[in-house]
Parts: sequence; C-alpha cells; structure tokens
Amino acid sequence: MRRPARLLSLLTALTAAATFGAPAAATGSAGSAPAPHHPPGTPQKSPVAVGHGGAVASVDPEASAIGIRVLRRGGNAVDAAVATAAALGVTEPYSAGLGGGGYFVHYDSRTGRVQTLDGRERAPLSAREDLFLEDGAPLPFDEAVTSGLSVGTPGTPATWETALDTWGTLSLRQALRPAARLAARGFVVDETFRAQTAANADRFADFPASAALFLPGGELPETGSRLRNPDLARTYRELGRRGMDAFYHGDLARDLVRTVRRPPVDPAAEREVRPGDLTLRDLAAYGVKAQRPARVGYRGLDVYGMAPSSSGGTTVGEALNILERFDLGGMDATDRLHRVLEASRIAFADRGRWVGDPAHEDVPTRGLLSQEFADARGCLIRDDRALTSPLAPGDPRDPRACAPGGRAAPLTYEGTSTTHLTVADRWGDVVSYTLTIEQTGGSGITVPGRGFLLNNELTDFSFAPAGPDVPDPNLPGPGKRPRSSMSPTLVLRDGEPVAALGSPGGSTIITTVLQILVNHVDRGLPLHRAVAAPRTSQRNTAVTQLEPGLYDSPVRRQLEALGHRFARNPEIGAATGVQRLPGGRWLAAAEPERRGGGAAMVVRP
Repeated sequence: MRRPARLLSLLTALTAAATFGAPAAATGSAGSAPAPHHPPGTPQKSPVAVGHGGAVASVDPEASAIGIRVLRRGGNAVDAAVATAAALGVTEPYSAGLGGGGYFVHYDSRTGRVQTLDGRERAPLSAREDLFLEDGAPLPFDEAVTSGLSVGTPGTPATWETALDTWGTLSLRQALRPAARLAARGFVVDETFRAQTAANADRFADFPASAALFLPGGELPETGSRLRNPDLARTYRELGRRGMDAFYHGDLARDLVRTVRRPPVDPAAEREVRPGDLTLRDLAAYGVKAQRPARVGYRGLDVYGMAPSSSGGTTVGEALNILERFDLGGMDATDRLHRVLEASRIAFADRGRWVGDPAHEDVPTRGLLSQEFADARGCLIRDDRALTSPLAPGDPRDPRACAPGGRAAPLTYEGTSTTHLTVADRWGDVVSYTLTIEQTGGSGITVPGRGFLLNNELTDFSFAPAGPDVPDPNLPGPGKRPRSSMSPTLVLRDGEPVAALGSPGGSTIITTVLQILVNHVDRGLPLHRAVAAPRTSQRNTAVTQLEPGLYDSPVRRQLEALGHRFARNPEIGAATGVQRLPGGRWLAAAEPERRGGGAAMVVRP
C-alpha cells in the first residue's frame, strides 16, 4: 500500500502516524482521562492500540478480543467483524443482537471497491401510516416502544450470513462459535451494564423472560458478577448448524412471531403492552440489500458511507461538501465550530425533508451529495451570526443559492443506544459496522427460550404527519425501512483505506462522525485523539447540545455571542475506528471514557 503523504507525531511511545490535513502541534497521551475500572476476569480495556496484523475496536474487551483471535488465526476483516458482532450480542445485549439490524460497510483490498449491506429492520407488510395512531392521536412514545408494535423484522442475522457468504472465509458456524462459548460461560458485569439494567428494570420485570435473564433473583446483577445466557448460546449453535434460514423460517421464526403478536407479559404487571402484527410471511420475505455506498470527496479524500435507508451517508456527506469551502484547519475553535454547527443544521434540514426508504420514497440521493447543492445551501452561513432553527430545507433537484424551501420537518426521536465496531486485517480489508436494537434495551421483550431482546426500531418512523404542507418521507408503510442515522464510514486516499469509523447515539451519530472527521482531517489529530475530543450536536433544533469539555469552555460564550443556544449533555456518542499507519501498521481507537470506555486491540503490538 502507498504511504500517506503527510506524517504526524503521535504519542511519545508511538512512531509517526499518517494524517490527512494540517499538522497538529499538540500531542498527548492515548486518552485525556484515566482508564476506566475493569472488573476482574475481563480483558483489559484500552482506548488506543498500534501494531501489525490487523486491528479491532469495539466498546467491549471480550468482543474485541474475540475479533483479534479470528484475525490471528487467519480470518479476514469480515470474519472478525461477524464474530465480534455476535460477541456484542452477548455482552451488549441492550444495544445490539439477533433481534435488531444495522449497516455493514466493507473495503475489499483485492478489488479496491467499497460495498455496503443494508440490514435495516422492516415494518410488517400490513403496516400503514397510522401504525402508531390511536383514535387519530399518536401513542405516547414510551408505550409505543415497549410493545409489539415497535418490532421490525430483524436484519442482523441475514447481514451476518450475507457478509460471510460474500466476502468471508469462515462458515457461519465457525464465526458464531466463540460468541456461543462466551454466552455459555458468561461475561463479567461492569458498572455500565448494571446502570443500563437499572434504567430498564421496571420494563424487564414485566416480561418473565427478560426478568429471568437480566434480573437474576429479581435483583440487579452485581458489578463483578458473571451473567450467563445459555439460551443465546443454544440459539447461536442452532444457527451455526442450520444457517440463518432457521431464523427466518421454522421454530425460531414461530417463537419470534408469537412473542411479537402475543407479548409474554407477567400477569401481575400493570403495563399495557400492545401486540404487533409481524407474521411468518414478513420474516420469510426479509432480504438484506446490497447497494452502492454514498460517496463524497473531501480534501483529496474519498469518504464512503451508507446510502438511504440510512441518512448517515447523505447527511455527513452534505455537511462535508458545505465545509470544504472553509479553511477549517486554519481557524480557531470558535470559528471552526460555528461553521460545523451551521453545516450540520443545514444538512439536517435537508435530511428531514428528503431522506426515507428509497424503495418507497423518491429520495434524491445524488442531489443531496452534489457539490452544486452544497454550495447553494452553504451560502446561508454567515460569519457573524448563527442561523435560526428550524431551518427550511432546500431542493436538491433544483439547487438555487440561498433559496427558501418548504416548511421544516420535525426531528424524530431515535434512541441513543446502538453499538459500532471497526476491523482491519493484515491484507488491508476494512469493515465499519453499526448495529442496533434501537433504544437501550430495545422493546424490553426477550424471546422466551432464545436469549435475545427484540428491537423497537419502528419507533424511528414519524408517528404522524407534521402538517398538510410538510412532506415527510419517514412515515410507516408496508415492508418499509425506517430512516436511520447510523453512519459507518470509510475514508480512502487514491483508492486505499486510511481510516474507518462510526458511533452509536441515535441522530447524534451523524454529528459525532462529522466532528471526528473534521478533527482528524482538518485539525490533523490522530484518530484516537479525534475520537476523545469533546463534542457538540446540532440537528436543526433551536438548542445545540454540548459536552462538558465545550460547555465549560470560553468557546461556548463566544458562540453564544453569535446567537447559538446550548444545553449541556454529559455524553454524545461512543465511537470506534481504525487508522492506517506507515509500514503496514494499524491504529485502533476507542473511547477513553464514554459509555465506560472502549476496547482497541491489534494482533501484534
């Protein structure tokens, strides 16, 4: 592989790393915060690792270690990604697993191609626009979440099998075996898992299968205890033997459909849990979509992401196109963040009007990603004053400089759970994979005897039209995929990978990925420092979210003087990524603190 053109000093203990923007003067430790507490019996977490032979970064050390073992034994990036994702289904069951969906971005070093898999959940074929309406009014959000109504046909199992069949070297049985063993022996509960369980305890208690698994003896699992999931271990082994056909047909499919249509609620529970209308026909009709990625050029790089049904690739791409007109690397923090916030505000306005499932809606993907449209929208940005939200969208089919559009569509709520993993192998193949069951804990409903939670992905749809003159491409429909913000991203220079990244966090995923790219490319920060830097999130709302590192800084007051309004958010996103270094080395990057810190590992340090 070619050596990147510019080099940047990393840590004192590391050698020069490739960067792709203006050099940064500052260097520092791998993370600004001390390493989080590690329960005994778990692999050590580290936010950064550098070495040869491949790299894995995820939120969980058990999962990352499984991915590294696959690479060490000769598996490729796809093999390791599926094995890591299956392990996250054990240790991160509130964020991802068999009951959910996601988006898979793959770079093939043999062909130089980037390809993607849309494994997003689908609404039942019976779904209509009034899916979440009762007596003409939207359901309360929490009631919609904890119900069968919110459950879409899972896409994660089909994604794993499709990825392995298309690019992998392992069988599904081989890829699932380590996670099955992990589920059988259990994982050590940490403080983050216990806190997430506590936040869902009332919901879990109303479903006997969820309570038996996640509330042993009716109590929260103790930090340092071992949580086992023998049902999931059996499910993984069954899928390994029979293939994913067993998930979408047969006994497992019948168990899943029965759970959605007749949610198994404790008779003593007072919660009203509405049934869903998922059928065996819905499962049998599900298919992963292989599709072309979204792509934009930025500072001489090619940035690839997910095209719709995800809004990640188009919204990150439009914002980057808007920002390319500015010398962000030469600006101070206030001027740079002002422009990043405005570009994000504009891109979210256009996202709300135009992005939905292209199988059901006319989504102008090419127009949203065009430089012509970005230039027409970017002229709205002023140096001395912030824009006001909600900002009206533009029209990518007819770009006109600073032209007003229709009324703004409201921002739909997306749960801030989800998880992301990034993998690179010794041959230079790379995977960026975001997967989810939507809200932390999903629907709260575990399939009895199967060991996994079901998603609440359909609450990503708009519950009702915003108004008669406000087009909304994200209303429910038969077999429709709800709009997503997941943004698994690959960055190439001259056809070769230089970085890959992604994050959980609902619609803040887009702003997280955008800021990491700006930090890395424009500011010249090595990837682990770009991940660790404090974040903000502007999504065409009146108030912008700021993490404490920015909220407590002079930058906030300087931005407020331009008209920005802020609210404090303790944590935005939980990213992972990999960066290609000279000499065939990889840097794996994860969070030092967010969501308890992540786990970055390499095959050979």
